[in-house]
Amino acid sequence: MTMTLNVPPRTSDARLNGLPVAIIGAGPVGLAAAAQLLERGVDVIIYEAGETAGSAITQWGHTRLFSPWEYLVDEAAARLLDTANWDAPPAHKLPYGRDLVEQYLAPLAATPELAPRIRYRHRVTDVTRQGMDRTRSVGRASAPFQLRIDGPDGTDEMLARAVIDTSGTYGSSNALGSNGLNPTGSESVEANLSHALPDVLGRERERFAGKHVVVVGAGHSAANTLLKLATLAKEEPDTTVTWVIRRARPTRVYGSAADELEARGQLGSATHELVTSGAVTLLDSFEIDRLAPADNGRVTITGRRRGEPTKIDADIVVNATGFRPNLDMLREIRISLDEVVEAPRALASLIDPNEHSCGTVYPHGVAELAHPEPNFFIAGMKSYGRAPTFLLLTGYEQVRSIADELAGNHAAARIVQLVLPETGVCSTDLNTESSSCCTTAGPDKAEANCAADSTEPGGESTEVANTAGCCG
Repeated sequence: MTMTLNVPPRTSDARLNGLPVAIIGAGPVGLAAAAQLLERGVDVIIYEAGETAGSAITQWGHTRLFSPWEYLVDEAAARLLDTANWDAPPAHKLPYGRDLVEQYLAPLAATPELAPRIRYRHRVTDVTRQGMDRTRSVGRASAPFQLRIDGPDGTDEMLARAVIDTSGTYGSSNALGSNGLNPTGSESVEANLSHALPDVLGRERERFAGKHVVVVGAGHSAANTLLKLATLAKEEPDTTVTWVIRRARPTRVYGSAADELEARGQLGSATHELVTSGAVTLLDSFEIDRLAPADNGRVTITGRRRGEPTKIDADIVVNATGFRPNLDMLREIRISLDEVVEAPRALASLIDPNEHSCGTVYPHGVAELAHPEPNFFIAGMKSYGRAPTFLLLTGYEQVRSIADELAGNHAAARIVQLVLPETGVCSTDLNTESSSCCTTAGPDKAEANCAADSTEPGGESTEVANTAGCCG
């Protein structure tokens, strides 16, 4: 039997009058959504789990972006900042993550228009319709959204006319296990596990110095961490580094000499040199099955390499395997996600990492982001599910399109204006001060904040991871 999804008709919106649009996450895409909506006369309220705007970005604030400032600022956000006499950073300079927060997101969140609308330390735990679970259809489109929120003063609920989830993915890492699950025994060695992009040369230096560190993952976050660990090993000779990947070869990281992103090419060649020189030991074709405590507070990694049982003893394991969306809070609303990528179904085929790099992802907006639940949208890194090709300017265009839709400008919402070149990655720790990042692929806009791997941080607070100038 063939089953079709029941999408209720849009009826009277009288119950929605006077209610704001709720935005989940005060990262770059969430704040851009608020700025776009306010320009159109649509009221908003923003819920941020962290203590500041872009709080997830601060966790990898020591990482430099590939993209210069000219590609990191949303147009509506810039107009808000201009009214506050914002001193824009040099357009062609490459910022660190912390610069993105301090010089852009914090001033934006402090503008008179946005500051009163942001609720910090408020984590949205559930989204539903007032008086309706996901099985109820009659009158659904006209019922307000109901959000349950954990805040400093306890649990509260609020109503909204629409919801934009920009909570990102940074708080939801992929598993270390090759089967998509955390390896057996992970809970017994939590003290030995590290998040992606640790601050190896800064605040976490003492933890890594003189240790055997295993970095798991075949993307650019792993490469960044390997480069920092190699630097640390020169200063702390007892530091040793092993790189574990499931693939037969780290082709995606190594790239090619013809890479049109010079900084990405340098990152790949530098990582390759670490392996060929012996500074980093590469274990390819390795599938992790189990983690267990070892002597002297270490951890034993058990798995298979090319079908043969293999063990590694280490002090620290860095999980640089990427991120996935946390969908728990959306269980009572009707969302339609691709069963593989976990992105909105109409978007999934456009961003499938088996077919696309970030430069070949088609521009998209509200038409691809819509769900069977009217006026509910997932935007930013979280909209890409497990796909690794998210672009920050793509997130800005997503929320511009959504803002037009919610403001009643339906035709404008479907005119997607972003032009994307064939390039990738978004962040590196190579000591370059500026870069064109991406070449212009069209007369209107050049997309310059690419991510070639889901191991890069998400664009929003998560959140999340959110979420940021780097991509997940």
